[in-house]
This record gives sequence, structure tokens and C-alpha cells, in this order.
Amino acid sequence: MDTQTDTRTDSEPALFLRVLRFPLTRLLLFIFGLLYVYVSGAQFLGLFPNPMPRLAASIVVAANLLFMYVSIVYLVERRSVSELALPRRGRELGIGLLLGFGLYTTCVVMAIALGLYRIEGFNGWQVVLPSLWLIPLAPVFEELLFRGVVFRILEEVFGGWLALILSSVGFGLMHMGNPGETFDGIAAIAIVFGPMLAASYMLTRRLWLGIGLHGAWNTTMSLIFSGAVSGNGTPHGLFKTTFQGPELLTGGNAGMEGSLIAVLVAAIATVLMLIPVIRRSNIVPPAWKRKAPA
Repeated sequence: MDTQTDTRTDSEPALFLRVLRFPLTRLLLFIFGLLYVYVSGAQFLGLFPNPMPRLAASIVVAANLLFMYVSIVYLVERRSVSELALPRRGRELGIGLLLGFGLYTTCVVMAIALGLYRIEGFNGWQVVLPSLWLIPLAPVFEELLFRGVVFRILEEVFGGWLALILSSVGFGLMHMGNPGETFDGIAAIAIVFGPMLAASYMLTRRLWLGIGLHGAWNTTMSLIFSGAVSGNGTPHGLFKTTFQGPELLTGGNAGMEGSLIAVLVAAIATVLMLIPVIRRSNIVPPAWKRKAPA
């Protein structure tokens, strides 16, 4: 009787952990945890109407998102969080920031050359302050959710290519609720910008490059060149700008992200990041094609 009882007791935690570590279970657990922190964090930010305290509160919420992600990895997946490894954090984050700034500025330069974009003046630093809180929060949340969770877990099961497609489609669909978002804008996010950010993770197997790229792209678009971000309206950035022309080239309500210019620039960046991934044979195959370890 004692032996049977001990065996049954020992098997229960193993079964529980197997269920908890099942890909769908982990996917839902991560999504629920991150959404809980993000939504509750949005309520917390409402307590700080002034720009600088609101920015500080946003950094706290972003840190809580990282803590939630790391906690689930440690407690459920029982592994080191290599995708948030600290040794190369500064370098990859810095490269991502420069890349995001450079890519969007390239789009602006191309639009100016085509006669679509004009910089008409300088608004001043004070107009940027109310939107500073967005800089750390959105990139951290979206990269943890879509690359750290959705892409990574789908990659374990379906392999790298299908995970890139599915996570990018989910990333695009998430923006459907934005007030001025258009079908073209959602399609561009799903077909080009989602793959670009997934490629940054596939290249480094870490999230820092994508967080920097994502954050700098959004910041350069909105707080520097006063462009609409994924249909969220046109903010007041450092420069007074006008962007007029055919919707195919301007993106319409979706802003530069929905334009053919940005799609081409981002597509080239995606291909350039994927080339070394393919050359190194770092595309993860589907689970059913991977050999079991000897």
C-alpha cells in the first residue's frame, strides 16, 4: 500500500508539469500573464498625467513585463532565459536602435526625393514630452508577446518558416483595432514588418535587436517626423511635415508603414537578415522532421 501511494504521489507532479509545458498551455499562460501586466499597467499609467512621471511609470510597467516573462520561463519551462541574455544586451539594443532610425529615415529621404514629403519647420521639444511614455512600453510588450512567445513556441512545433508566417499574421491582426488603420496597413505589418522583426530574432536568437529596432522605428516615425503610427493618428513630433501623394506611396491613414516605400525598405532589411540565418542553416525544422537525440 505504501509503495502504491508513493508512486501515485510522485507521478502527479510529473503529469502536471507535462500538461503545463505543453506548447498550447505555455502559449496561453504567457499571453494571459503578459496581457494582465499590460492592461493593469495601462490603468497604472492613468495615475500620472504629467509627462516625466508617466515615462517613469511606463519604464516600471515594461520592467514588470520582463519580470513576468522571465518568471514563467523559470517556473514553467525550467531553463535559462537565453533570449534575454544580458551580456550582449547593450550592443544588440544599440544596433537595433540605429537600424530602426536608419530604416525609417531612409523612407523619409526616398519620399522627399519623390516630392511626396516636406519638412516645413521645427515644433520644439515640448510637443514630444507627452508621448515619451510610449517609447519603452510598446516595443517591450509586443516583442515579448509576438517574438518571445508566439514565434518561439510555434517554432518549436511548426519550425521557423511557418512560425514566421503565423506570428506575423497575428501581429498584423492585433493592429485591426487601431482607429485609422487600413487593410493595406494591416497587410504591410503582417507581410513585411512582422517578418522583419521575426528575422531579427532568428538572426540573434535574442529579443534585444528587435526591441531596439521596433522602438526606434516607432519613435522616429512619430516623435521625430510626426508620422502616423499604425493608424493611430498623426502625432506632433519634432518636425512639422507634410506627406501628400498617391495612397500607394503615402500609406493614407496608415501612415508611412502602409506605403510602398516603407514596404520595400523593410523587405530588403528582412532579406538581408535572413540570408545569414539560411547560410548558417539556423532555420529550425518542424518537430516531426527533427531527429530525436541519441
